[in-house]
Amino acid sequence: MLIDILSLFPGYFQGPFDESIIKQARKKGLIEIRLTDIRDFADNRYRRVDDRPYGGGPGMVMMPQPVTAAIRQVRMPESHVIYLSPQGQPLKAAKSRELAQKKHLILLCGHYEGIDQRVLDHEVDEEISIGDYVLTNGCLAAIVLLDSVIRFIPGVLGHELAAAEDSFEQGILDCPHYTRPEVFEGQAVPPVLLSGNHKEIATWRLQQALKKTGEVRPDLLHQDQ
Repeated sequence: MLIDILSLFPGYFQGPFDESIIKQARKKGLIEIRLTDIRDFADNRYRRVDDRPYGGGPGMVMMPQPVTAAIRQVRMPESHVIYLSPQGQPLKAAKSRELAQKKHLILLCGHYEGIDQRVLDHEVDEEISIGDYVLTNGCLAAIVLLDSVIRFIPGVLGHELAAAEDSFEQGILDCPHYTRPEVFEGQAVPPVLLSGNHKEIATWRLQQALKKTGEVRPDLLHQDQ
């Protein structure tokens, strides 16, 4: 997968993409990440990309010309353009799995009060939000979306079933997990996990997952009602 990230702060991404699973996915050639500075496409000598909003109000709005030019510079026939925005549809596991099938993602990061609506109307395929809150810019949201998507690309995770068994994949949260030592500070691992009975272990894990979901996210248990 090719991922183009368009923002005002390309340096923001130095670090997150050079560590852990994202780093390994890049080394394996499973993903390619390109960073674009929208300021490079400004058509004025001061590289200005924002201006006051028509109709008044606080803050600044990103102008359509540089944003549109940046998108068109990297767009290809198979490109899918996403604007990271609090006004977008909530990012869920199903959406991440869907996006993992795309060949080319263009992630547009918002800044200031947002982007001129004409860009969103004509250049953006969908808006996605990572939560009901507002960040200082869309860079962190782009990192979150990218991280959630690449987990579904074959070969990115060490175990092919890892993503399929995570929270939300079955519509509920994940079950508790334990590892060595068998007893830690007087707390023992549940005996069923040491039994070797895979059917009983699967039943226990499902029961625990349902219990956790009911306590923390009961809304997930009633989505179809």
